[in-house]
Amino acid sequence: MSHPEAPGGSNSDEASRMVLALKASNEGIWDWWVGRSEIYYSRRILEFLECSSSSAPNLFLAPHPTIHEDDRERFAFALQNVLNPSGPELFAIDCRIRTGGDRWRWLRIRGSVVRDREGKAQRIAGSMIDISLRKQAEAQIEEERHLLRMLIDHVPLQVYFKDKHSRFVLANRQMAEWMGLKEPSELNGKHDRDFFETEHGEQAAQDEQRIMETLEPVNEKVEKETWRGGDDTWVLTSKFPWVDSNGEVLGTFGVSSDVTELVTAKQEATDLAAELQVRNEAYEEELQLAREIQQALAGSSFPEVSDGKSALSFGARYLPISGMAGDFFEVLRISNDKAGLLICDVMGHGVRSALVVAMLRGLLEKQRRSALDPSAFLSGLNKGLAAILDRAGATMFATAFYAVVDLSAGTLRYACAGHPGAVATGPGGVRQLAATRKEKGPGLGLLEKADYPSGTVSLSEVNRLLLFTDGILEAENDEGEPFLEKRLMETAEECRSESLEQMLDLVLARVLQYSDGHHFDDDVCLLGMELVPMEAARPG
Repeated sequence: MSHPEAPGGSNSDEASRMVLALKASNEGIWDWWVGRSEIYYSRRILEFLECSSSSAPNLFLAPHPTIHEDDRERFAFALQNVLNPSGPELFAIDCRIRTGGDRWRWLRIRGSVVRDREGKAQRIAGSMIDISLRKQAEAQIEEERHLLRMLIDHVPLQVYFKDKHSRFVLANRQMAEWMGLKEPSELNGKHDRDFFETEHGEQAAQDEQRIMETLEPVNEKVEKETWRGGDDTWVLTSKFPWVDSNGEVLGTFGVSSDVTELVTAKQEATDLAAELQVRNEAYEEELQLAREIQQALAGSSFPEVSDGKSALSFGARYLPISGMAGDFFEVLRISNDKAGLLICDVMGHGVRSALVVAMLRGLLEKQRRSALDPSAFLSGLNKGLAAILDRAGATMFATAFYAVVDLSAGTLRYACAGHPGAVATGPGGVRQLAATRKEKGPGLGLLEKADYPSGTVSLSEVNRLLLFTDGILEAENDEGEPFLEKRLMETAEECRSESLEQMLDLVLARVLQYSDGHHFDDDVCLLGMELVPMEAARPG
């Protein structure tokens, strides 16, 4: 088959351009005369097949033994279809091929058919390219979506996302059932006014427009839902701005819980007000499971803790690398002279880790009664998280470090759940608590009956404590060497004469200066505590 010469160039120029284009696209070419056992493969295709030209199989000859059995029938059908005189002019398929190295490789195969005057296929020629990495990435993304879907559908709250026009784009199964639908996908594209009376639907839309304009959430709003053709219901709702990683507002998302019985009981009888409050608090605890999915952690105010002789001063720094982070911290005021310090790092990033953070924050409130005992406190968090994840069928975990400072007893007790140990500074120098494996328990959520050993240090040996997440330790220089605990402890030692706030800023500055690119690749969370004599103490 001849080719006319292109204007301004020869056939050899066209061929040269073709070779260069194929090389740039990483594709190989093939050419098969229909019915022949021989086939031409370019060098690139032979590399894909891991064969020589003499040993390479003709993929198009039945029964196609080198095609994966799950793809073989589809491949044979596509080939037969294109060989049909009335068939298409393009052969196109993605399939898995067993290579000469006995490995499976995904190839995208394309071919153009040359026919005689009667339409009979005489020759097919085209290109092949290796798409194995793309297929692996697609499979991983699909698994991530599956895990996220399972987790959302098992949260005991109505969860939903809406676009800028207040139309549903995502909802969990409980939300679909609440709206009287069988499947969550049936909500997509619908508006509140499709289910509720106009007044309620418009009020909800106005709230969502205000959230998108101001970026200020609506927290724990009790709303009356006036259904079309149904009884009124009440829900406890929180709504937040839905913002992408570039700061662009995409819409809103929210969580709600049915509080109809509570509100009805309050309206019907004032003597049931106490019961209403108890049950309302239970719903608020459930609401913690999905709160702060965007990880807008506060931490600007801390409790006042003192024993009349000395006081505790606190400081924190929080640098999430995305809008949905998995790090958080908490300072618990246990009593006038006792405080608990918790820092936690949830596996991964994005919506899944943010939901687990919300779960842990909810569980945190339930564990306040055991806040004096670090071992029991972490055990309680672990047991609660493991139960939720087991019910959802999801594999997630979180690491944590928890310390209790008792000014009256002069002790610092701590326990660790697979987390880097805190750095303590005192008269004797700098040391790391829970530095060895035997001093730590497993991450939270992995084993329901895990043990978390506790340790105790006298406050005479500690005047400053630094808790941190592994975003600090994993920052790498241009040679790929991480910052690690040694450099962090050296920095803490150098900052002994600085204030607590200055120390936190200096730690961040040193790590950024050390890191290649001068940025963090993971969420960073720092929580500092300092023992201050009363005459020098400042409010936290």
